[in-house]
Amino acid sequence: MVQSEATTKKRTFKERLKTIGPSAIIAASFIGPGTITTATQAGASFGYALLWALVFSIITTMVLQIMAARLGIIARKSLGTAIRDQFEHPVLKYTVTGFVMIAIFIGSAAYMSGDINGTSLGISTLTGWSINIIGPIVGVIVLLLGLSGSYKLIEKLMIGLVIVMSIVFITTMFVAQPDLGGIFSGIFAPSIPAGSIITIVALVGTTVVPYNLFIHSSSVQERWNDASHLKDSRWDIFISIGMGGFISAAILITSGTLMRGIEVETVADLALQLEPLLGSWAEPFLAVGIFSAGFSSMTAAALGAAITVSSMMKWEKGMNDWRYKAVFSTVILIGILSFVLNIEPLEVLLFAQALNGILLPGIALILLIIMNNKKLLGNYRNSVKMNVLGTIIVIICFALGIYSLVTAISDFMG
Repeated sequence: MVQSEATTKKRTFKERLKTIGPSAIIAASFIGPGTITTATQAGASFGYALLWALVFSIITTMVLQIMAARLGIIARKSLGTAIRDQFEHPVLKYTVTGFVMIAIFIGSAAYMSGDINGTSLGISTLTGWSINIIGPIVGVIVLLLGLSGSYKLIEKLMIGLVIVMSIVFITTMFVAQPDLGGIFSGIFAPSIPAGSIITIVALVGTTVVPYNLFIHSSSVQERWNDASHLKDSRWDIFISIGMGGFISAAILITSGTLMRGIEVETVADLALQLEPLLGSWAEPFLAVGIFSAGFSSMTAAALGAAITVSSMMKWEKGMNDWRYKAVFSTVILIGILSFVLNIEPLEVLLFAQALNGILLPGIALILLIIMNNKKLLGNYRNSVKMNVLGTIIVIICFALGIYSLVTAISDFMG
């Protein structure tokens, strides 16, 4: 379905909405229980002051995903394959690919139990059923979804979940009647309140997710196959990830308006603050949002691990390859098992945190190098502007990564 450049130049906003697809998976991926909790804690602890960090995270995500999407559309390669092909020296090639695969697999598996818990909490609130029963059932549903091998089904599901989350969290923000002046100050007058650096790192870490770059570079190939589609891809990114950022900001703004100074232990605390405004609808309304966030994050985590490993190993059949399905299944099954056994793998989580602290800036740097490969991308390699933005992002990510690594080691030693 190759389109000419002329057909993509003049489009109404309604027509541009039809381009939404691959980036909806990315948005649905980073709005998980972790993001909801972190944004809620950020608002409760610091009001609107950290909105700038969230805006930075969204801009960073957009810049990196634009590069990843262009790589997939122009070079017809996923990021995993491109990384493997970029390095010719065998030692360097297998060291980099091995580390990336292990780090993403461990990270996905380590947080799967939390995603299952978040999803189950949403259903339990609505139905009254025990989360111990719901958790494994939800895990099996996601497992069957992945085993279906249907990219279009997953894409449509993710779009639907983003729409549901938009309705829930953006509505709650408007109902809360936030201070517009405070919001603009939080965005355009950056500050780092005392004790906020860990929360800033967490906001970036839950939004800029390394495996989303692998998912995006692979998924765009399912939708687009020509340079004339780059504009469609960018609109998909701006609309979908922009909406994902708006949802995260809405959660932070709502908690900053209603929960300032209140200690947040769980996301359910936000429902208590909404009761004066939404009455008996507060808890089920928020439960729908929590369920959507957990389910989408679960699916994307397993998808990210499977796509990363399969692309780096150059398994050609993609989602229909039994080895791809084996990786997807393993991540889900680890999550189900840890949930059923009520395991809190603190050391594994700290290890995953340390790995991700190194992984994000490393992946961002490698992506920047690949996007300047003239042999691979020709005239579609990075412009000077994209290189400047990319370099700034890599430097900041390295600083945050070092801090995250030091924090993880300190927690482990403590």
